[in-house]
Amino acid sequence: MLPSDHEANGAAVRRRAAEREYIARNEPHPLAPYPPLLVNACLSGMIPTKEQTHLVPVTVEEIVEDAVKVYDAGARIVHVHARDEDEKPTWKAAVFESIITGIRRERPDVICCVTTSGRNWHEFERRSEVLQLTGKAKPEMASLTLGSLNFQTGVSLNEMGMIERLAGTMTEKGILPELEILDMGMVGFAKYLERKGLIGTRKYFNLILGSLGAIPATIANLAALVTALPENSVWGGAGIGVFQLPMNTAAIIAGGAVRVGIEDSLYYDFGKTQLASNEALVQRVVRIAEQFGRGVATPAQSREMLGLA
Repeated sequence: MLPSDHEANGAAVRRRAAEREYIARNEPHPLAPYPPLLVNACLSGMIPTKEQTHLVPVTVEEIVEDAVKVYDAGARIVHVHARDEDEKPTWKAAVFESIITGIRRERPDVICCVTTSGRNWHEFERRSEVLQLTGKAKPEMASLTLGSLNFQTGVSLNEMGMIERLAGTMTEKGILPELEILDMGMVGFAKYLERKGLIGTRKYFNLILGSLGAIPATIANLAALVTALPENSVWGGAGIGVFQLPMNTAAIIAGGAVRVGIEDSLYYDFGKTQLASNEALVQRVVRIAEQFGRGVATPAQSREMLGLA
């Protein structure tokens, strides 16, 4: 008996759906559809000063204002550092509370990620104080650097016990770790944390290349890091200094997220003649992504990718 037109059409629809599913799993982009672009804006960090660039936000009001600008430009995560009244880095939760509540008052959909960096202080109590915030000030994400490393301005000290303790606190508080990767060994330590149940099964990685003394910013090294990541990982590509734009672009092409901002690069151009604003840096990666047919992730899509409620 010959199949009816209805049966034949149904079979054709199923074949096309199976083909699309196969392409999505097995073929490279852009043959496989690109996911929407998730942009993580690192607004100020601990190092940039007003003497270096007047565009770095350091006060609560400036950080909130920049967060609004980058969100409107397409960023969905803001990576937040806090400064005291002397514009020096601070761990104090009260300052972070003012920043986070200020951002959420203006743009409720922003995903706020706070730092627990070991660059300026090493005591667990200081590094974890921001993780104790609750209610409207509670961060959804927090940075977790997975090893010690040298910077030109000093050492970021991250002992294994400290990393485990911070990771456990984040998991206990329902805060997603922003796993900072600056060398291949840090990927291995992330897998160790997952085996021990100190981080969840949904993982977000910042792959940060180009810092002196860490992994160099090459396409081969970025590819090696991505290949080494465990299952169920979302990753963003970042570069330090002049490597920011190349690593951002490589991540866009490869289907990853991006981390971009003044914390990683003070300048907009390779010749270091034009100071960057966070807004302009976000706008540039969004324009590049659009050339590859990648739209910006909506807040809902971003939370779905990251496994956030």
